[in-house]
Amino acid sequence: MIRKFIAGFLIFATTALFGMSLDELNKASKEELMEVKGIGAAKAEAIIAERQNGKFTSFDDFQRVKGVGEKAAFNVKEHVK
Repeated sequence: MIRKFIAGFLIFATTALFGMSLDELNKASKEELMEVKGIGAAKAEAIIAERQNGKFTSFDDFQRVKGVGEKAAFNVKEHVK
């Protein structure tokens, strides 16, 4: 039991430390998206709206989002694993 707890905690801590996976970004709420460096309320809303046109299959897909250019997509890629 204690091993499962420790393993679960380590997985949670690693995820929190290194960011979300691409799959999690496709499902993240506005608040969760805003935890990523460089994403504010407006970008989070734009990301959620763009996801309705199809999920992001790579971090470069973020450039589909209005207001997200090459630099912002790179920042998201670097901060989200």
